[in-house]
Amino acid sequence: MTESTDKYTTETVTWVHTWVPHKLFSFRITRPASYRFTPGQFSRLGVRTRNAQGEETIAWRAYSVVSSPYDEELEFFSIVVPDGEFTSQLEKLKPGDPIFIDKQSFGFLTTAAFPSGDDLWMLSSGTGLAPFISVLHDLEVWETYRHLIVVHSVRGVEELAYQETIEGLRTHEVFGEWCREQPDKLIYVPSITREPVPGMANARITTLLETGELEQRAGVTLDPARSRVMLCGNPEMVQDLRDLLKTRGFATTRRGIAGNLAVENYW
Repeated sequence: MTESTDKYTTETVTWVHTWVPHKLFSFRITRPASYRFTPGQFSRLGVRTRNAQGEETIAWRAYSVVSSPYDEELEFFSIVVPDGEFTSQLEKLKPGDPIFIDKQSFGFLTTAAFPSGDDLWMLSSGTGLAPFISVLHDLEVWETYRHLIVVHSVRGVEELAYQETIEGLRTHEVFGEWCREQPDKLIYVPSITREPVPGMANARITTLLETGELEQRAGVTLDPARSRVMLCGNPEMVQDLRDLLKTRGFATTRRGIAGNLAVENYW
């Protein structure tokens, strides 16, 4: 049963899935009846831990929501940080265990930040893919954009989490209709950086962007007039991409001027 304070509720872990042992996993928790979020936003999750003095406390971290807004549970995607205060405890959780969640959702990595456009690019590395899974389950996004391009950069092929989920949207009972009418609507570009994999991009997203291979593989041009770009992942990767895209005419929203680039800053 959900317990509540003024700032957060106590929920229950319902499901845990390991992608890469001791490195990548996903989990679901019960959803507070009043919890609302927009695809692309993040939650603040808390787990019990002990501080340097040995006192019990709650450690909090930001996690993008993987779930769609209409899902009954909330799903999250996590990396295990060696000896990390938070993930070392999070990794031990199993169905039935308690977990805390802030009553509010946060963040501006949403399509609401953009004026209308034709192509939506979602560039991610590692667990930065999480908010884009939620965005891909937003009906309005499918109605608004001609192309939905998802780029996921990881070190090894075993880290391509949610690949089946993304590909499965092509035959989804709702989204599959768009894919049948427009086969190139959903474009998935996985990128492996530490090992050569035939048929896949084998470089960092920044390199793919600089060489033109990213647009070549997607079959879509990055055009500031029609493209809207969302970035999430390793802070260094995000900053490098911001710098590269700036030279191409992309900018975030500032002082009431709508931009064509959205970035989340919760690291």
